[in-house]
Amino acid sequence: MNPGTYARLYGPTRPAPRSGHRGLLVVAGVLWALALASLAWIALLVGLAALWGTAQGTDAGTFVLRYVAIVAGGAALLGALVFAPGVRRLSWASRLLLTGVVACPVVTGSALWSWTYIG
Repeated sequence: MNPGTYARLYGPTRPAPRSGHRGLLVVAGVLWALALASLAWIALLVGLAALWGTAQGTDAGTFVLRYVAIVAGGAALLGALVFAPGVRRLSWASRLLLTGVVACPVVTGSALWSWTYIG
């Protein structure tokens, strides 16, 4: 559409207002960074345990499949939470914060438990 025609019909163009969710995004980013780092630590431990088990001659496939199933189930639960009817009305920043608050303690607690169990 011609900008002049648009201005005559609807008035001057106005840029979209910036959202005030910067603080929510920062907190959600920190929570998700901590959760993903903890998940990477657990994945490293699972990989090393599978490698160790394979070196000893045991079948490590079921061990790794169990881990993959747990991670996929957790991701499915978080996806269901994000698209739940009551949560869909929230902004994306609030949804990221909510899922970060749910996911971070579980994964980080498991990583800390594994850290103290190994050490």
